[in-house]
Amino acid sequence: MLIAADRRIFVGNRADRPDSWQMPQGGIDEGESPVEAACRELHEEVGTAKALLLRESAKWITYEVPEDRRPAHWKGRWRGQAQRWFALAFTGTDADIDIHAHDKEFDAWRWVTKHELLSLIVPFKRTVYEAVFEEFSDLL
Repeated sequence: MLIAADRRIFVGNRADRPDSWQMPQGGIDEGESPVEAACRELHEEVGTAKALLLRESAKWITYEVPEDRRPAHWKGRWRGQAQRWFALAFTGTDADIDIHAHDKEFDAWRWVTKHELLSLIVPFKRTVYEAVFEEFSDLL
């Protein structure tokens, strides 16, 4: 979770799905710690490393992806994800964000409040986001 100085949250619209807004997320590569993965994914998806680690979630948060939304490359092996979340303070300016710097995960981005984000997120991820917001509530 990338948090601006005014406590709004970075959200990107997935390039492969219209009107699918979400916070950056991604997998952990072999030999990589969860925090290393979070920093790499931030750089790949948001195009910046201008962030300060504030906190790591106390536990893994899981969710199931509806069957019709599961990626083909999962080939029925997985039903969802387990995620470790990190709160990061954005230390740059909007000009430091470049969603086209790497593989295009997002085709648009903006800063939103947690309430706005809950109205934008796909329903099956809403409980995850609510849990993340509760855990990092003092930062938002």
